[in-house]
Amino acid sequence: MGVYALFADAMPSVAVCTDLALSRHTTIGCGGRVALSVSPSDAEEAAEVLSLLHRRRIPHAFLGAGANTLPPDGDVDGVLVRSDLLGGLVLDGETLYAGAGVTGGALLRFALAHGVGGFEAFIGIPMTVGGACVMNAGVRERHFSDVVLRVLAVQGGRIVGFSPEACAFGEKTSVFQEGIFVVGALLRAERAPRASILKKREEFLARRASLPKGRSMGCVFVNPDGVGAGELIDRCGLKGRRVGGAYVSERHANFILNDGGTSEDVAALIGIVKDEVLRKTGINLREEIRRLSFTVGG
Repeated sequence: MGVYALFADAMPSVAVCTDLALSRHTTIGCGGRVALSVSPSDAEEAAEVLSLLHRRRIPHAFLGAGANTLPPDGDVDGVLVRSDLLGGLVLDGETLYAGAGVTGGALLRFALAHGVGGFEAFIGIPMTVGGACVMNAGVRERHFSDVVLRVLAVQGGRIVGFSPEACAFGEKTSVFQEGIFVVGALLRAERAPRASILKKREEFLARRASLPKGRSMGCVFVNPDGVGAGELIDRCGLKGRRVGGAYVSERHANFILNDGGTSEDVAALIGIVKDEVLRKTGINLREEIRRLSFTVGG
């Protein structure tokens, strides 16, 4: 039985899409095609989907906004589990529940409408709530871990609640990068005047205005202690370095832009940058981006 027929038979109500183009669902704008994508609509359905994939040992991967993601080229014989239908925003006193598929823009609009601050630093970041938990998204002053009270996720086919400590948040990392599918998060709702929220949003948005425009994954590397990764890459004379359609931004060297290239081009350029920085400075840059990998585990 094919994978599509398997879902049609076992889970006829779940939303599926065949032949999904990864280039249209990642901000870097490259990659091949996935045979099937599945979008669970709630935690119970997500648990059923993942249990089925695990039992049948079907390779799969997770995708939110696709902003920090480098997908594979070619045709992928696997299932992409997406969070796009996991919506919902509910404010209850000092807590706010947000589904994993809620975008950063939707979260900020809801917060502003209800007089909730604390999310202004995330303005302009292409993200979903689920992806923000996975990547511990944010900027120098504030990360998503600063607002998380609890994360609801599917692990091993079971729905599990993760405390902030259990999330193991770090610099652009979390426990959810190990095959755990985020369903939603309970967030800290800090009451604030509308004028204060708007002022902070404008400040953070102004800072983002200087970032490169074009197809990218955002910052490619985590900043080493005491120095920016972009500064190191610039010092090594790598601005403008190109492989195929991928090139290091002249505006911010920690950005790789895609001008009609392939994932292989991007990956090759990442390798060149890492090798050159290590050779010239002795610093081994750690990738901030995630490489979309289809496995049977998780």
